Amino acid sequence: MTNSKYLVPLLALLMLTMFPLVQFFSNQNYIIHLLLYAFFYIIMTSSWNIIGGYGGFISIGHNAFLCVGAYVAGYAAVRYGISPFYLIGLSGLVAGIFGFIVGLITLRVKGPSFIISSIALIMIMRIVFDHWDLVGGASGITLPFNSLPVQWSKLPHYYSFLFLALAAIYLNWYVRHSKFGLALRAVSHDETRSAVAGINVKMIKVTAFALSAFLIGSAGAVWADYLTYIRPNMFLVILIAANIVLMVILGGKGTVTGPIVGTVIFILFNEIILTFFGATELNILLTGLLLVITLLYFPDGIVGSLKNKNILPKFLDWG
Repeated sequence: MTNSKYLVPLLALLMLTMFPLVQFFSNQNYIIHLLLYAFFYIIMTSSWNIIGGYGGFISIGHNAFLCVGAYVAGYAAVRYGISPFYLIGLSGLVAGIFGFIVGLITLRVKGPSFIISSIALIMIMRIVFDHWDLVGGASGITLPFNSLPVQWSKLPHYYSFLFLALAAIYLNWYVRHSKFGLALRAVSHDETRSAVAGINVKMIKVTAFALSAFLIGSAGAVWADYLTYIRPNMFLVILIAANIVLMVILGGKGTVTGPIVGTVIFILFNEIILTFFGATELNILLTGLLLVITLLYFPDGIVGSLKNKNILPKFLDWG
């Protein structure tokens, strides 16, 4: 690696870490919200990339793990008065265990059958949570507000999401360069040959699924506290999962920086559209055109296509 490969990411991280200091001089709550929202989706896209990019299983149900993490933290906050920030690890662990169990059931199939099963997961969970009175049913749960002044109220969530985003990116990078990741990519290409070569195909797939669920569940705890109100229809909708998949495809699935690039472009593009055209159906149309045009010229996503052409900037080439 060259110095330039490290320099740009380190400068970007330094700027993101220091940015909230502008609150001492002017109120930038909107930009802070936009940044933490981007971190939030980077956590989900980088985590999803483990099973969807390296494993080749296109899940349209990963927001289920976000819901699990949010409800673990939300219920504990309301029932026992425990801050969701203390439950980030537990929320991730519960989501990871849930992902492991779901993986044992759904990863027996692949292709369209797996996609359908992941959508079915969302539908089943929506019915369960809508009728589960212990966690508020369809009405949901209202969490306590934090006691910080409005100017500083977003900062705990900002830094929590930044930390989790870095953890998700590192996990994505680690899987990409590990023997586990090599085995996972081998399984995605040919399960039969992988099994003959001595790879425990079932355990590799299920472990990858659990890993991809862990940090998404952790993010759910912080997201619940940020929203201060959670209900099933805020999480268990296909649009959230579809956005995750689209962001990764836009940036380049199966790459480390693809999910980051795709997330940033997708969110910025949507913000620009909302600024000029408002929340209209034109937003959906223009977003669809962005994806179509991108995939016409970058069939493997932006990062993947540039890497194939050997013109990917060094600071984005992480393997």
